[in-house]
Amino acid sequence: MERTLVIIKPGTLQRGLAGEIISRFEKRGLKLVAMKMKQLDQKILDVHYAHLKEKPFFPWLCDGMMAAPVILCCWEGFEAVKVVREMAGATNARKAVPGTIRGDYSMSAQENIVHTSDSLENAAIELDRFFSPEDYCDYPSPLNSYLYAPDEK
Repeated sequence: MERTLVIIKPGTLQRGLAGEIISRFEKRGLKLVAMKMKQLDQKILDVHYAHLKEKPFFPWLCDGMMAAPVILCCWEGFEAVKVVREMAGATNARKAVPGTIRGDYSMSAQENIVHTSDSLENAAIELDRFFSPEDYCDYPSPLNSYLYAPDEK
């Protein structure tokens, strides 16, 4: 099973949509194995968004991510990175199709509800950035046999 990071952004929390977003991942069949609320600071955002540091919108991105706490979630499931990315929709929410999280709840490229890991490799790096090994809760799910075929477990 793969694990991936989802950051529920400050604007999502402020709009009272956090429960709705978490519920969508749960209803899809993903398993929540770690979650915590955290106030991000410039130091961690400089690392997390290092690939965007030279972009003109970087200061606004950081300001938005520090405006309120975020909810950090680790979701687990078969092909979890791909599934979560597809559920989130296009980064620019104006291009996200209805039915995706961004397509249903956002009109912005930055204030776009969630951050999701874009690859299995980046998911591992990002999860290590925000979670310690003791943060994860491994527990059996009695639903797995209803969610996955035997060769997908």
